[in-house]
Amino acid sequence: MLIWISFVVFILVLVAIDLGVLNRKNHVPSTREALGYTLLWATIGLSFSLVVRYIFDKGIIESDLTGGTAMLKYLTGYLVELSLSMDNVFVIALIFSYFQVPGKYQHRVLFWGILGALFFRGVMIFLGVFLLEKFAFMFYVFGLILLYSAYKMLNTSEEILPSKNPVILWLKRLFPITKEYYGEHFFIRRRHVLAATPLFVALVMVETTDIVFAFDSIPAILGITTDPFLVFSSNVFAILGLRSLYFVLAAMINRFGYLRYSLAGILFFVGVKMFIHDLWTPPEWVSLAVIALLLGAGIGISLAQPAPAGPELMAPTEQEEEEEPEVIPEEKLNS
Repeated sequence: MLIWISFVVFILVLVAIDLGVLNRKNHVPSTREALGYTLLWATIGLSFSLVVRYIFDKGIIESDLTGGTAMLKYLTGYLVELSLSMDNVFVIALIFSYFQVPGKYQHRVLFWGILGALFFRGVMIFLGVFLLEKFAFMFYVFGLILLYSAYKMLNTSEEILPSKNPVILWLKRLFPITKEYYGEHFFIRRRHVLAATPLFVALVMVETTDIVFAFDSIPAILGITTDPFLVFSSNVFAILGLRSLYFVLAAMINRFGYLRYSLAGILFFVGVKMFIHDLWTPPEWVSLAVIALLLGAGIGISLAQPAPAGPELMAPTEQEEEEEPEVIPEEKLNS
């Protein structure tokens, strides 16, 4: 229990530094700045593998895993979650483009979206581990989910349809929604009416799409290991780097047109691995090597060849300050 408390406190400190020190002001990070933060989060995530090795070797966490095996499982899980997060980045870019979210407010949406993602994924992780420990057949259920996800990734395109999103429809029943942005505010109160802004709607869209993505990523990491600490920690560090990764990739998002083939291959590999886990389990270094090779191939081919035509996305560029928008009358807040 102490290690869990220590880990959560450590993550909260990192998040507080990120929000309170590194990103105190609303601004659009330059590509260089975002790349620096991405490398920083990646360094922290990879370095944590040494902590994993230590706590498993010392028996701080009760487990049959040796420190070396736990470290390889953590690194494999981290790489899987990081690679699947890249696909999440593309969908987030589509959401921001659809809602025309000003660049300087995008990091605020991402910050709160990531906090929500940590909570929901934590719940889903412990539920998934519980199901696998209680019901052996769930390995085959999760394997089927991954195989279907791989097929879906190759045969469908991402669509952002807020008008058909049931959560957004439910949201409109709870709050009137303004047509204009009101700075960084998610809600405003005008003439005693509490109304949501488009920034909050974008946040809800980011949150709900991340939950959908979790149905792919959680079974994927559970195909690597069912140790709760390894699953949760690898997820956390992959998600924490998602915001800076977005600002690195969003401006050149169409350059990664072949990445989905790599992600589909990763999902297929882990799905097959779950199906044959009773017959044969590959060594940990083999899984790590296969996933790294698939991810590297997708990135390399994408950068080496012209990307396929894709939707035009709004890059997160700084926008000029605009005057405070005119207050919308109460009778028009729902329009």
